[in-house]
Amino acid sequence: MAILTIIVVLLLNMQTEKQGLARIYQNIDEIPKSQTVMVLGASVRQNKTMSDMLKDRANTAIEIYKANKADNILVSGDGKSKNYNEVEVVNNYLLGQGIPKEKILLDYYGFDTYDSLYRARDIFEIKDIIISTQDFHLPRAIFIAQSLGISACGIVADKHNYKNMELNIGRELLATVKAYFDVFYNVKPTVLGN
Repeated sequence: MAILTIIVVLLLNMQTEKQGLARIYQNIDEIPKSQTVMVLGASVRQNKTMSDMLKDRANTAIEIYKANKADNILVSGDGKSKNYNEVEVVNNYLLGQGIPKEKILLDYYGFDTYDSLYRARDIFEIKDIIISTQDFHLPRAIFIAQSLGISACGIVADKHNYKNMELNIGRELLATVKAYFDVFYNVKPTVLGN
């Protein structure tokens, strides 16, 4: 049973990576123009500064926006409390980098990648999107977006060597299985609303 589980996990991840490969870009010049570039949430430190992963996602989104490849930036993450708010930290950073306030969309209830993309479609009415995140995360994010009917591509936001990459990749293997479950059962996000 354990061996079968491992095989299923690996097969789902290989399929997801294969499907997303043609929609992942390294070079901003080659990426097609989209309605929105999305910054997916990642950890924020206690001093309210972004982790390297989150900052790289934000900086890559800024580059996309300034290259006129997206009309606006959607920031989605965990923003449910005053003490921990990924969305506000990124929003303040974008404003400080000269992104106009009216070009920034804020989703405080993107508790995971599936919720973020589901809400992008249903709350923000996004039809096509560029996802700014790390290479290991992009295949799953693109799979979810495409499964939800969003035309999606991804831009690799890796600008650092990150700590605990083995842990992140292991978590990604399991998160991909969860993504298939969420898509298959059309799971509703934790928070939907208006």
